[in-house]
Amino acid sequence: MGARNEGSRLVATGGDHRVTPAELFFDLVFVYTITQVTALMAADPSGLRLLGGMVAMALLWWCWCCFAWLGNVVRADSGAMFAVLVSVMAVVLIVSLTVPELYADAPGGLPAPLVFVLCYGAVRVLHLVTYWLSDPSDQALRGVLRRTALLSVAPPFVLLLVGSAFTGKAQILIWLAAVAIDYLGIFLTGDSGWRVASPGHFAERHGLIVIIALGESIIAIGVGVSGFPLSAPVVGAAALGLLVSAGLWRLYFRQLAEPAEHRLTALTGDDRTRLARDAYTFLHLPLVAGVVLTALGMKKTLQQVADTHHYDLTEPLHGVVAWALPGGVGVFLLASAALLMRTTKHRSPVLLVGGAVCLFAGPVVTLVPSLVALTFLAALVTALVLVPDAAAQPRVTATG
Repeated sequence: MGARNEGSRLVATGGDHRVTPAELFFDLVFVYTITQVTALMAADPSGLRLLGGMVAMALLWWCWCCFAWLGNVVRADSGAMFAVLVSVMAVVLIVSLTVPELYADAPGGLPAPLVFVLCYGAVRVLHLVTYWLSDPSDQALRGVLRRTALLSVAPPFVLLLVGSAFTGKAQILIWLAAVAIDYLGIFLTGDSGWRVASPGHFAERHGLIVIIALGESIIAIGVGVSGFPLSAPVVGAAALGLLVSAGLWRLYFRQLAEPAEHRLTALTGDDRTRLARDAYTFLHLPLVAGVVLTALGMKKTLQQVADTHHYDLTEPLHGVVAWALPGGVGVFLLASAALLMRTTKHRSPVLLVGGAVCLFAGPVVTLVPSLVALTFLAALVTALVLVPDAAAQPRVTATG
C-alpha cells in the first residue's frame, strides 16, 4: 500500500526499496552542516582545531547514519516517518548554527556547545524511539535498542555534557572520548536486531552522502575566491580543484560502490548487518572526512591564489592546511583501500601507495607554491583513477 494511504503509520520497506525524495530532502540540511565544519577548521587552521572539526564531523555523521539505517526499514515518505525527519532536520539545522562557536563560544546568546550537545541527544533519542515503534513484535530489535541506549548513547551523552562546560583542548579531548565510547558501543551491543531490508537502498544512501561531501569541496572552491577579482591563476586553480573532486567521484562510483553493493546483496541476516556496519557506517566516515579535509585545503589554496594583496603566487601553503590539501585525499584513498578489502578481500596496491604518498606529502607542500601543489595533487588523483588496478574490479562472492 502506498505511503500516502497509510496516514500516520510507520510503513515497512521491502527488499526492492530505493531512496525516496523525502530522504533527499532530509540530506539538504547536512549540506550546510558539512560546510560549517569546513568553516570551523578554516577559521583557526591549527592541529587542535583540525581535531575538533573531525570530532564534530564524527558526531554529525552518527546523526546521519542513524536515519540511514532507520530509512532502510521504514519508508521515509510515510506520514509519521516524514514528520520525524522534518523534526530531525530542524534540530540538525540548529546544530549547524552552533558549529562555528563549538570551541570558542561568543559572548551573549545561548551557550553554543551546550545547545549542540542537547540537540545531538535529541536526535539520538528520536532515532531510538522511532525504531522502537517501527516493529513492536520484534523482540530482538527492542533488545538491541535497549543495549544501544545504555552503552552507546547514555554514557557518551554524559561526557558530551561534561565537555561542554570546558573550552579548548580539554573540551575536544572529552568529546573525543565520547565519540570513541559511542562507536565502540556499537560493537558491544551486538548485531542481532538490526536489519538491512534493502541493500540497494542502503548503498545508494551512502553514495548520496559521498556526493554531498564532494559538493562541499566544490563549494569550498567558490568560497575561497569569493570577494576577489577573477584572474587566470584563479581560473586555473578552480579547474584543478574540480579535477581533484571529479577524480575522487570516479574512484568511488566506478571502483568501490558497485562491488560493495553486490557483496551486501549477496549476504543475509547478521552477516549483512555486520558488513553494512563495517563498510558503510564505519569506513564511509573517513571517506567523507577525507573529502572535508581536502575541501579545507582547496579553500585555503584558492583564497591564497586569489588574494594577491597578501600572497604571492610563489608562496606555499603553511601549517596544517599544507597537510590537509594532500592529506585529505590520502585519508580518502586509504579508506577506499580498506573498503575494498572489507567488501571483496582484495588489496589495492595503487590505493595503498597513493594514499600513503598523499598522507605524508605535507612537508613537501610547504616547499612549493600552493598552485603547484594543487597541480601535482590533481595529476596524482587523475593518474590513480586511470592506472589499471587488478584489485579494483574483483569478482564478488557471497562467502569468505
